[in-house]
Amino acid sequence: MRYLSLLSIALLVACSGSGTPHKAEHIPAPDAYATPDPVVMMSRTADAGMPAPREEFQRPLVTDREQYAELPDSPVHLVAENPISTFSIDVDTGSYSNIRRLLNANRLPSRDAVRLEELVNYFDYDYPKSDNGTPFSVSTEVFDSPFKTDAKIMKIALRADDRKTDTLPPANLVFLVDVSGSMASDNKLPLVKQTLHILTEQLRPQDKVSIITYASGEKLALPATSGSNKKEILQVVDSLQARGATAGEQAIQMAYREAEKAYIKDGINRIILATDGDFNVGITDRKALTSMVSEKRKSGISLSALGFGTGNYNEAMMEQIADAGNGNFFYIDSRREAKKVVGRELSATLMTVAQDVKIQVEFNPATVREYRLIGYENRQLKREDFNNDAVDAGDMGAGNKVTAFYEFVPVGKKGWIDDSRYAAKPAAAANGTEYAFLKLRYKLPNQTQSKLLQQPVKVGSKPFNQASSDSRFAMAVVAYGEALRGGEYNGNVGWDDIHAWAVANQKPDKYGDRAEFVDLIELAKSLSTRENQ
Repeated sequence: MRYLSLLSIALLVACSGSGTPHKAEHIPAPDAYATPDPVVMMSRTADAGMPAPREEFQRPLVTDREQYAELPDSPVHLVAENPISTFSIDVDTGSYSNIRRLLNANRLPSRDAVRLEELVNYFDYDYPKSDNGTPFSVSTEVFDSPFKTDAKIMKIALRADDRKTDTLPPANLVFLVDVSGSMASDNKLPLVKQTLHILTEQLRPQDKVSIITYASGEKLALPATSGSNKKEILQVVDSLQARGATAGEQAIQMAYREAEKAYIKDGINRIILATDGDFNVGITDRKALTSMVSEKRKSGISLSALGFGTGNYNEAMMEQIADAGNGNFFYIDSRREAKKVVGRELSATLMTVAQDVKIQVEFNPATVREYRLIGYENRQLKREDFNNDAVDAGDMGAGNKVTAFYEFVPVGKKGWIDDSRYAAKPAAAANGTEYAFLKLRYKLPNQTQSKLLQQPVKVGSKPFNQASSDSRFAMAVVAYGEALRGGEYNGNVGWDDIHAWAVANQKPDKYGDRAEFVDLIELAKSLSTRENQ
């Protein structure tokens, strides 16, 4: 193992004191990243008198400064007490590629790094196109839950209209690039340059690009330049070098100013922030920065965040800034992922077709006893937010697909919650032919008044093995994410089941994303098994 050469120079210390033992999610492989920050490594050989463990169980502990926002599980609700669930859609995928990076470094992710909706929405699914003049289609499917006896799964699927790149309106893009010293690693600034190369090659003459760099200070490296001048743009990209501290707040302010100068009416106006999120100079408070970005989005300029690197990666900052900026959050761990994000999905990344998309589901107490929303923990809204057009929600870009799942228990079946001695029974007059009633609100771009879509979800379900192939594959992704979060809701489903579902439903797979996922399941199973030994 490569650990051995590093362990030979590491400081061996005795495990003492009352601190919490290190878990796998805090142990990156020692060769997984290079960072100018000091790395402290310790051996698990605890007491001087104890023999060293066998080599395959000997793990160095590496302190890092990666930050993830706390992510508690979505609770189980009794329909008799709380029949309505409201949440904002999410098309981000950063959690999936970040977990892939950790697994490939022989490291299990922290629980808070696993956002189930971002895992599910990483993949492409075959959903019907809109046929009623709305900017996206809505479809549902109900099938037996593979996780809990007598429970059902309800899938809600949205598909936005596709737009070809050559039909997109002109774009005003500001590349905001972190060139601080923490970006010096190969998986940071060099990968940023590769990503910007891919994006630049797709620019059209009607597009404009500005480049702002920031470290100890911010600099306008390239004023607004036509996409026809690719050579000039790439010369600036290639000249970028990492040095200094990270003062992000003033750079974001400057990026908005430059975007406003080159603003294109009825066009795409977006800042693309590329960083590890490690702001350590100026305003560094997450709430203060997201509040600033929330205010700036009113100008019609959105902000997307591309995360890079490891060790000091601040995902909590990145995700929330992108959400506040009405943009998207992605994590780039390879050139392949860069091509997926800014190559294959460019139109969806940039062209918004529906804004502030909210979903509200009312479960029927005559047919449903309990339910839980799978994922979307940090996207849940209050009931009254659904009709309040001033409340922000997620946007859908051209070609975006959004998938959400509820697991629910029908009336008369055993759920997660014991019966209450004094609970009132559901109204006998309730409609017994529906499981739920689905409502969605959205705004067309640059409009302030939302539109309403609604439809019932009829009683009836398929056995799990008769659910659509897309749904069975997505259930493998859900179970994978749940397992990485501890497996509380996976029931008797184990790694072998997850693997079998993914393998059986991995086609079509035009870009190899599903085949790669099968490999990640095997890696996650191996790491989990080792951790539990």
